[in-house]
This record gives sequence, C-alpha cells and structure tokens, in this order.
Amino acid sequence: MTGPTPQPSPFVLQPKLFEKVWGGRRLATLGKDMPDAASIGESWELADLDGTSASGAGGGGVSSTIARGPLAGKTIREAIELWGDDLLGNTPAPDGRFPLLVKYLDAREDLSIQVHPSPEYAKAHPEAHVKTECWYVVQAEPGARIMKGMIPGVTAKDVRAAAETGSGVPGLLHSAPAKIGDLHELPTGTIHALGAGTLVAEVQTPSDTTFRVYDWAKELGRVGRELHLDQAVECILDGPPPATSRLGAHDEAGRLCSLDAFTIDEARPEGGDEIPLSFDGRCQVLMLVSGVGEVYLEGEDDRALAVHAGHTIVVPAAVADRAVLACDPGAPLGGTTLLRVGVGAAR
Repeated sequence: MTGPTPQPSPFVLQPKLFEKVWGGRRLATLGKDMPDAASIGESWELADLDGTSASGAGGGGVSSTIARGPLAGKTIREAIELWGDDLLGNTPAPDGRFPLLVKYLDAREDLSIQVHPSPEYAKAHPEAHVKTECWYVVQAEPGARIMKGMIPGVTAKDVRAAAETGSGVPGLLHSAPAKIGDLHELPTGTIHALGAGTLVAEVQTPSDTTFRVYDWAKELGRVGRELHLDQAVECILDGPPPATSRLGAHDEAGRLCSLDAFTIDEARPEGGDEIPLSFDGRCQVLMLVSGVGEVYLEGEDDRALAVHAGHTIVVPAAVADRAVLACDPGAPLGGTTLLRVGVGAAR
C-alpha cells in the first residue's frame, strides 16, 4: 500500500460461497450472488485459515477479502497486520489470524452427524483443534430439526455400534425443532447435526477439524463419505444437550450467549432507530440477518457504509465507541435483525 495507512473504520466483507451436496438456493434471500443451478451450502462470511479440510473448503488457506471500507481489496489478515490492536483490541490473534470463523449454512438436506475434538483429545493430538460453535436459526421449514447431544442413557460406544451397522444413529441423539430466532450452543465435543430445511448463521472458533459419524447415505442416496469412528468415540462428551436461548417475545435486544471465545447479542430495532455499537473495548462482527441501514462513525457520517440483509461488517475495537448502525426509517419492528458478535470473552 502506498501512502499512509488509512485509519481504522468499519468495513464490509466479501463472502465466499461453497457448493455442497446438501446445499440449496436459499442464500439468495440474503443477497448472495448465486451461481446458476449450483447447490450452495455455505457462505463463509469471515475466514482466516492457513489450511482447511479437503471436504470443507478444498484444503487450501482462506482469508476473507474486504469488499468496502478503507482497506477495500485487502484481506482480513492484512488488516490485522496494518491495524493490529486497533482492530482486535486486547483479544489475541493466534499466529496473526482473526480468531473467529463466521458463516451462513443452508441445509436443503440433512448434514452429516459429526463431532469436533474434545479438549482432552486435542491436548493429546496436536494436529486436532477444538471447535466450539453456535447456530442462530435464520429460516426453518415446518418439521426442520437440530440434533445435539445424546439422549439419556446413551454412550459414545452405543453411537459407534449403531454407526457400524449403518443405521439407528439419529435415534440416539437429542432432537429439537428448529425455530427462527433460537441460538444453539455447540461446545467442542458435542455430537450434532443440522437438519434439512434450516438456514443458520454460524459463529465458531477457527478450526476445520471434524470427525464424521453418520452421513445419511442410505436415506438420501448419497455416496457415503469417510467416517472417523475411532476418533469420534474418543471425543463425544456425555451430558445433557447444550443450551438453547432466544430473546423474549417483547425484548428488542439482549445477550444470547457468552463464551470464552466470543459473545453473541441480538438486536431487533424499529425503523429509524440508531444503535450505538460501543462494545466494552472489543472488536465486533455484525451479521445483518434482515433489514437495511447504514454503519457510520460519529462525525464521519459522510463516509457511511450502506448495508442490507446478508452483509457482514467488522467494527474495529478502536472506533467502536463512535460507531453507529442507523436503521432504515421505513422498517417496522421486527423488520431488522442484527447479530452482534463480540470477539473474545466479555469484559
């Protein structure tokens, strides 16, 4: 970059789409530029990985590109190099990487039943990385479900035995209706699957280590992919299903979860509302699930970023106290839904 480095300011990211056998076309409702006739399962909104799994993002590294803002055309990795603590505040950037991975998932068909490494497994296997994630339900067809955790009395060995016979695994898992507005926590080590007919926003720690337990090959006529039963049985954690949360019927804003790696708040403002984006000194990632508006810095509204449903925006820590989301005055209550992802633990 020639000339002085631009001062930190909010920016919009360019999504990266991935075709999946289980994907669909509903990401078009979030403004994604869908290739003709392609079944798109994932939109990676914010990613900064040195490597990925072959079945995930093709095996190569991914670092999201900034679409609009003062560093347009640069990657998120380059933004960290240029802005440092002004971007992430006091939250560490492991190996210079952004510490979260943010996506949308469109499950036209059931996703594989899988588990990510438990903390104990990761300690014993340095090549494996823990992966805690959350799913916020954006759209759900009637009957759509989310599976997470095992029903009482079931063990990891029971799951393995069912997987080896090629049937019965889904019946061993806790299953809940997918309801728009629900936030499902999935701590690393939780066996889980996203059911058909569901579109979710996913926030997770940046790992691509996944152990597949069941792939619905018989039910859906798929070519069965490799299973990882030896690893999975070591990782699956016992216990009740992880937490589910949502805003109250009359709440306009509130915290949905607070984890070591991130927090997630939801806001449902009325048309014309202006939401201050101050966030206890942390960087934040905004996922505008529905609605239209502008993100600007106080005193610099001439450089406002126009945003609409499906946009993902990063607000650097150094300017969060001056950042504002102004909602379209024509939007009714419930017409705007905003997820505010705080990077790092709450302070």
